[in-house]
Amino acid sequence: MKSDNQDIIYKNIKISIKREDLLHPIISGNKIRKLKYNLIEVKNIKYDGIITFGGAYSNHIIASAYAAKINDLMSIGYIRGEELISQPLNQTLQAAEDYGMSLKFISREDYRAKTDLKFINELKKNYPKFYIIDEGGTNQLAIKGCEEILTEVDKKFDYICAAVGTGGTISGLINSSENHQKVLGFPALNENYLESEINKYVVKTNWQLIRNYHLGGYAKTNEKLIHFMNNFYDTYQIPLDPIYTGKMLFGIFDMIDNNFFQPNCNVLVIHTGGLQAISGMNNYLKKTSQPLIKYEKYVCS
Repeated sequence: MKSDNQDIIYKNIKISIKREDLLHPIISGNKIRKLKYNLIEVKNIKYDGIITFGGAYSNHIIASAYAAKINDLMSIGYIRGEELISQPLNQTLQAAEDYGMSLKFISREDYRAKTDLKFINELKKNYPKFYIIDEGGTNQLAIKGCEEILTEVDKKFDYICAAVGTGGTISGLINSSENHQKVLGFPALNENYLESEINKYVVKTNWQLIRNYHLGGYAKTNEKLIHFMNNFYDTYQIPLDPIYTGKMLFGIFDMIDNNFFQPNCNVLVIHTGGLQAISGMNNYLKKTSQPLIKYEKYVCS
């Protein structure tokens, strides 16, 4: 599994974008990395299927549903928000259901308790032949897969940048980075627990979270971000999603403008996919009379 790098130059800074989003049309970006060793474990133990968790527009949910389908496994997705029961399925959830995933909508209160021992034991009791994968796919096996994102040729870079959701991808990158490299994580949500979560999986200290670009929280956007994403796509023909990679590149360009990076340094940016979220975001932007994201190629066949 190998992704190509696409190089761009901005103000004498070379930015090389590792196109993990092109690894697979549906199991996009970091999701194929996170699921790789988990699915090997499922097959080794001969489970019947997988159980996992996510929100209404979760990249992980749709990737897990399709990965289960092509591996002849059943899948169950616990979806945050019981109010969704009475609403038509959005494009993400409809695709997941089409791929064979059984969707179970639970309240936000119950969703917050999904890692509690009582909740997990109940799942194991009701589904003894199902393998449980955490929200976002993050666990030790997922991090093992993400450690394979960096290759020998990536040792030359001074900085490695990645968007951060649950912390699994950046943990893998930190583990496989060189000591001379600085790993920068751009959180997509306004939470304070990420450092402690990442520290569960890493021992290196060559990393930093850049918290200035989440725009107020998960899936929060503004016209400035949308304008940047559309201009970036027009200029470089690289699509970005509004939740993760869009905010990250927006942040990187702003940091270059403010002289964060040393002149003539090499910056590697991990494109973790997530482009299926554009469709749902554009539906929201239409309702609020905001500019739309130009790129809306949604693959689910």
